[in-house]
Amino acid sequence: MSWSRRGSRAKPPTDRDWPVVAAELRRLHTLTHDWPQRPGFCSATDLLRREHGGDIDLSLMPAGVVTACREAWRQLAGTPRAVVHGDPAAANIRVTGDGVGFLDWDEARVDHVDLDLADLPVEALPRHRLAPARAAVHAWEAANGWLVEPAYARQRLAQLVVPGRGEETHGPGAENRP
Repeated sequence: MSWSRRGSRAKPPTDRDWPVVAAELRRLHTLTHDWPQRPGFCSATDLLRREHGGDIDLSLMPAGVVTACREAWRQLAGTPRAVVHGDPAAANIRVTGDGVGFLDWDEARVDHVDLDLADLPVEALPRHRLAPARAAVHAWEAANGWLVEPAYARQRLAQLVVPGRGEETHGPGAENRP
């Protein structure tokens, strides 16, 4: 159980807390815009030309899935990069009267900041950046869970639609399944 300095109990975010969570993530991104990459990890941009980093090993995935993931990550070109939490889900966030705290930093790395903001249950990105960012998150989650959480990876892969293509990019065949 977590407690704040004022003694109030830390809790997962409610609907009204999400704008504050988004603001705190933006503050994290602003403060860490010039940090170096975490040793052994790669950003989505790095994985356009590398095979592995962190928990991702693209060499173990079918070529069509890798192509779809890279197409999604390529859409992030031009978005700012900084330290991202990597998994800002309600289970990894606590809110008190003092502010917002983030738990479970195992997926943290330097990457495109839109990856932290795309799946929040509040509008945290401009409309023109939302669809590409959501596609990139689906691609990241599919690649990250490919070996350790194959059902989850399959679920995220099924949601992967690269903007501009207007169709699922992972292909219908079993050869693209974990």
